[in-house]
Amino acid sequence: MMKASQYEAIESSKLSPPRSNRGLSILDLIFRVIALGATLGSSVAMATSEQQLPFFTRFLKFDAQYDDFPTFAFFVLVNALACGYFAFSIPLSILNIARKGAERSRTILIVLDSIMLGLLTAAASATASILYLAHSGNGSANWLAVCQQFNDFCHQASGSLIGSFGAVVILMLLIIIQGTALARRH
Repeated sequence: MMKASQYEAIESSKLSPPRSNRGLSILDLIFRVIALGATLGSSVAMATSEQQLPFFTRFLKFDAQYDDFPTFAFFVLVNALACGYFAFSIPLSILNIARKGAERSRTILIVLDSIMLGLLTAAASATASILYLAHSGNGSANWLAVCQQFNDFCHQASGSLIGSFGAVVILMLLIIIQGTALARRH
């Protein structure tokens, strides 16, 4: 037969309140602010990347800008969109700190973070492939490595790409954080 104290211990373990997610919510907020800065920096760095090289005379010049490449324009658009998303998701993250049982807002953040992760990964990956060709070229297709001539443009675009991939990693961490916080509630 079970003693009363054992019975109370089993019942109290079943009814224990869920653990607090305050630390996870604060970490979520910090990561969102960092991702906001990374996507803003990536978008601005790529949008302002430009280099002109003289060709024979000073009146005839070759010009490299981000909007010369549709992939780079897509990259700037997606990073700007992700930056706006992070700016609008910060209040939801603050709400998660203030409220203990914010399951609905956490679920919304997981869904929207997953969509942003897909978009940002697609844009960063496409840009990485174009930058790889710009740095290395492709002998079989007779594509020259243009970064030998447009060195400043390529370095600025590469730096922008690093910030965007940083935001991709942060988005993965945010999804894990939100999932963990939801799992702790049940």
